[in-house]
Amino acid sequence: MDLRQSPTLKVISEGAHARVVGRPKDACPYPACSPERKAWLEGYDGTPSEDGPDSPIADA
Repeated sequence: MDLRQSPTLKVISEGAHARVVGRPKDACPYPACSPERKAWLEGYDGTPSEDGPDSPIADA
């Protein structure tokens, strides 16, 4: 089993962690309009930027 996070999930986690420790939203280290910035801000805000319908949960 591969326990490594995808690069996108890692950036989302970084954004969530920044909010938890009290860093301001404008502390995002990624360039404007980059996919990394979008992911970081999703983590910071706690919501995906494109809030679509939930997918069904696959059987585990």
